[in-house]
Amino acid sequence: MIMKRVIIVGAGASGLMAAITAARQGAAVTVLEQMEKPGKKLLVTGNGRCNLTNRKAPEKNTYRGAEEDFVSRVLRKFPAEKTLEFFHGLGLLTRERDGYIYPYTDQAGSVLEVLMQEIRRLKVKMKYKERVTEIRQTEEGFAVHTAAWKYVCDNVILCAGGMAAPQTGSDGSGYELARKCGHSLRPVYPALVPLKVRGSIPRMLSGTRNYVKLALEIDGKTVYQDSGELQWTDYGVSGIVVFQLSRFAAEALGEQKNVRLHVDMMPEYSRTEIKELMEQKSACFPEKSAAELLAGVWKEKIIRAFLKLYGKNRENFCENAVSFIKNLTLEVTGTKSFEMAQVCAGGVPAEEICAETLESKIFPGLYLAGELLDVDGACGGYNLQWAWASGHIAGSSAGRKV
Repeated sequence: MIMKRVIIVGAGASGLMAAITAARQGAAVTVLEQMEKPGKKLLVTGNGRCNLTNRKAPEKNTYRGAEEDFVSRVLRKFPAEKTLEFFHGLGLLTRERDGYIYPYTDQAGSVLEVLMQEIRRLKVKMKYKERVTEIRQTEEGFAVHTAAWKYVCDNVILCAGGMAAPQTGSDGSGYELARKCGHSLRPVYPALVPLKVRGSIPRMLSGTRNYVKLALEIDGKTVYQDSGELQWTDYGVSGIVVFQLSRFAAEALGEQKNVRLHVDMMPEYSRTEIKELMEQKSACFPEKSAAELLAGVWKEKIIRAFLKLYGKNRENFCENAVSFIKNLTLEVTGTKSFEMAQVCAGGVPAEEICAETLESKIFPGLYLAGELLDVDGACGGYNLQWAWASGHIAGSSAGRKV
C-alpha cells in the first residue's frame, strides 16, 4: 500500500478533525493555516465554553441550507455519540446539560489542547501564516500554492471556513478557492446574528431582556416561530431566540423581500387574559394613570415605550396595551455584520459534493468540510457537530491508503 499525502487548508474544528482522521488512516498530513495559531474560532465558540455537540436528535430546521437528506447522511455516519467517543478517547472529560455537551472545564481551550496533543502524536505537520492562493491538479496529484511555497499532495481537504468572525481567520478565502476549482456558490449571509430593525422602540428598550414568543414574517407569511429570551439593543434585537431565525431573515432581505418580526412579550397569557387584567385594574383604580396601572406588570422601560407610542391618557388603554404587549411588530432592515455572526448561511451547494465521502463531484481528489458547505445549524452545538462529522468523513476518505 502507498501512503497518501494529504493537505488540509484550515486549522479550525473541521480541519483539525480531518487532519487527525486522515493521519490515523496512515496518511502523511500537512495542515496549512493562514493565522498564527490553530483553532482561533473554536476558542470563542459558546462564549469560550465550547458547546461540543448535542445529544438531542436534530429536528426540522435544525440544519438549514442543504437538502435534509444530505445532512442526515453525513450525521448518520458520525453522530453525536461518535463525537463523544472521539473526544473521550483523547482524554477530554465532558458534562451534559439537557442534551448540550460541554468540556467539563467549561473552557474551549481544553478541547483545542487535546486535539493538538493528538496532532503532535500523529506527527501532523502544522504550517502557520500560510495563505493558500491556488489549488492545481498535476500529473502527480495536486499542487497547493501559497505566497511562499508550493506543496505537492495526492488529496486536498478544504476546511477554510466561511465569513463569520473574520477576525479568527474565516475571511471568505475558502469560497474563492472552491470557486477556482469549479464550484458554484450560493449567496452567503450572516447567520446566528443580531437583527437591525426600524424605529425608536429598540432604543427605548435597549438593555432590557424579555422572555418572548417571536414570529418571523416574510412577505406577509409567517415562516418561523420560537420562544426564548430576547435582548433589546439600540439597533434592534439580539439573543438566541433571534439568532435561530436570523438566517431566514438575512436570506429574505438579500432577495429584497419584506421582513417583519412579531413580538409577544407576555406569551404565558392570552390576549383575553391580558385584556381582562387591564380592565380589572382600570375598574379598581379609576384615579390612576396608564403608567401607574402598568406598574408591577411590565418593566419600566416597556411602560415608557408604550406611553411614547400611545400617549399617557387612558382612552383605549386596554386595547392598546394588549396590542402592544402581544403583537409588537418590527420591520427588519438588516443584520449585523459578519464580525458579529457565529456562522454563515450559503456556500458550496451540497449537490456538488458526494455525501458518502465529501469529495467534490467537480474536482476529484478535492474534499470539502465544515462551514464552507451550504449547511448551517441552529444554536446548541449543532454547527460544531457538523464540523466534527464532516471533517471526520472527509479526513477518513481522503486519507485512505491505496
